[in-house]
Amino acid sequence: MPTEPIWKHYLTDYNEGLGLVYERFVLNDFLLYLKGQYGFSSLLEAPLYGMAGVSGINSVAMARVRTAVTLVDDDAERLAGVQRIWGELGLPAQFALAEDWGKLPFVDASFEFVWNWAAIWHLQEPDALLREMVRCSSKLVFIAVPNPVQVGYQFRKYVAEPEFVKEIDERWTDIGMIRRKLEALGVEILEQGVLDTPPWPDTVMPASELLGRLGIRSKKLQGRFQGEGWRWSTMDYYLGNDPSLYDRVMKYAWLERLSIPWRLKQIWSHHRWVLGRVPIHSAGS
Repeated sequence: MPTEPIWKHYLTDYNEGLGLVYERFVLNDFLLYLKGQYGFSSLLEAPLYGMAGVSGINSVAMARVRTAVTLVDDDAERLAGVQRIWGELGLPAQFALAEDWGKLPFVDASFEFVWNWAAIWHLQEPDALLREMVRCSSKLVFIAVPNPVQVGYQFRKYVAEPEFVKEIDERWTDIGMIRRKLEALGVEILEQGVLDTPPWPDTVMPASELLGRLGIRSKKLQGRFQGEGWRWSTMDYYLGNDPSLYDRVMKYAWLERLSIPWRLKQIWSHHRWVLGRVPIHSAGS
């Protein structure tokens, strides 16, 4: 009997776990940095999924600083759920259903910032989406992918959850390949680096589930990562129900903030990213 996709669970249960809340806060801060550095007033997130946990809330921080947000999904049920969540947050956004990632329903150069987070390896034809991202952008393209070099990824692949590689196209963790493909599309690479570097490894799954997979059945130990005392929800923070959450989570960001070259950090960072500028002759061509 097929199991229900995990994203359906998180459309109503906002308890994501410490690792995911940390990832969102770090991403929020980075997007705010990019907006301050490069300036953009509109964005397209396509696809809106990629990060685990609650789908469709990666661009919330941008909407809160008066950025016009458009979100695209290829699943009508998930898109409807995300639209309801944004209504709950009381934030404006546009929503679009993509029947083909190689033909997004927008005219050329519609958005100043086009991006996705850890989504591209889920697609059947990532190349087609890359072309569309460049076509739809008038200014910037940003792509982040899981980092296959980091220790947690290798642990997940070979020990904790080897079956996950059947669900993705692992070639698209190669940020160098993505950079070259963007350059071939006329994109000028502005920056590249790593992001999401907490002190724990990236196993994706909740800590209690990981312990079970490793054969550790101690109820006392598993109890440390379950129950009401172990609730971590970005939505609670966004809704004002847990205003101290950011400070509690970001105390773990000391490695993130460490001033060392990103190439040294990548052995532990969970994601790698590339940012490029779409040339004027490509935008709208």
